[in-house]
Amino acid sequence: MDGLSGIPAESGNMSLVDRDREAFFHPFTSIKDQKTNGAIVMTAAEGCRIRDASGSEYLDGAAGLWCVNVGYGRTEIADAIHAQSKALPYFHTFNTMANDPVVRLSERLLGLAPANMKRVFYGSSGSDANDTAVKMLWSYNICRGKPEKKKIISRAYAYHGVSVASGSLTGVPMVHQYFGLPLEFARHVSRPDLYRDAPARGFSSQEAYSSFLARELEEMILAEGPETVAGFVAEPVMGTGGVLPPPRGYFQEIKRVLDRYDIRMVADEVITGFGRLGQWFACDSYGIEPDLILAAKGLTSGYLPLSAVIVGEKIWRVFEAASDDGRAFAHGFTYSGHPACAAAAMANLDIIERENLVQRVAEIAPDFRSIFTGKLLDLDIVGDIRTAGLMMGIELVANKGEKRAFPAAAKIAGRVSLAARRHGLLLRALPNSDVLALSPPFTVSHKDMEMIAERARAAIVGITAELRQEALL
Repeated sequence: MDGLSGIPAESGNMSLVDRDREAFFHPFTSIKDQKTNGAIVMTAAEGCRIRDASGSEYLDGAAGLWCVNVGYGRTEIADAIHAQSKALPYFHTFNTMANDPVVRLSERLLGLAPANMKRVFYGSSGSDANDTAVKMLWSYNICRGKPEKKKIISRAYAYHGVSVASGSLTGVPMVHQYFGLPLEFARHVSRPDLYRDAPARGFSSQEAYSSFLARELEEMILAEGPETVAGFVAEPVMGTGGVLPPPRGYFQEIKRVLDRYDIRMVADEVITGFGRLGQWFACDSYGIEPDLILAAKGLTSGYLPLSAVIVGEKIWRVFEAASDDGRAFAHGFTYSGHPACAAAAMANLDIIERENLVQRVAEIAPDFRSIFTGKLLDLDIVGDIRTAGLMMGIELVANKGEKRAFPAAAKIAGRVSLAARRHGLLLRALPNSDVLALSPPFTVSHKDMEMIAERARAAIVGITAELRQEALL
């Protein structure tokens, strides 16, 4: 990999793999798999390419976990972190304390966000941003004298995090199993799925399907009691739930229901924020009018952990009025508004603006789609390719005409993902479905997109041949 240096393993890759087995508890990883197969230890990256300790090189088609938007190896961000760490490496933001980069970042985010956004609250992850949103909704209603308004409605297979509160909002079954989740406050309605659910229910019109989903939400609100429901949280495009763009008119129909029952809208833009769909925020793409916006991944492109909850006028106005008696919003984290993280975010936003990367996403998104549909849609097990900006979901099926799924235990997407690694490609197999997710850095070249598609094709073709031998096709 040209120009890609790295930190060599002290005693070779196997030494690091063995040490990993003995020391590191991996998230979202089978302990049995870690013991049997070992870890892939990454050591260096540049642009869209990443290298492991054995010297193997990969095209990163997933930008880490949907987050390395400006690509790897951006020295401007590293330099900003270094400079801030020398000047002020850390100080808290409790009790009216602040620091220069977080003040500047807050002003900048409000300038990029929808006009009704008034303040910014910081954490370190999308999970804690969702937790913060839950507590803000609860506090907002307590301040209004409506403490019983606590339930929050999410959607099946949505992903909002894995902490106790955010994991309850998440609708992915594996996040609930073995943890006693979800907690009682969380409810879930259907996810919008134009490939499977809409035709199965007999909807040929996206608008009619949107109206149906809004009615389902309203029925749940009425069944629970509108006086008990505080908010509705949704990703503009569902990520982990299958890369599912909303049907036309969906969020407008949802808003009419929420307004009718005094329920606040929370837009989880942890994946979609900062240009992933070709606009700074996906709220602008889909006409969403949020009361809270949650952001993380693209805020620093993953160079340091930072999340933000951007607070809308309705909620801020109530908080501000309630503070007249001297009460504090008694919530926050040791690293809320961390100066080095804020400096990383500022440098990241500088790159996005200087290189016009949001507009670039909008310009290359049609090619992103056409390259993959051209190279993959003819394959026997590729049932659907859906995109929004630089997000893509490739759904694998046992029968295209019937949209028949593979047995869940076969884990076909996982097998394709492993095969893709052998071809030098990293992509994501999503949980609870045979969907492969792609979300490359905004700097991805047309040549790289072609290579990613070719390697994905090779992986799918190889697994298809195995499935025929196993009589699964």
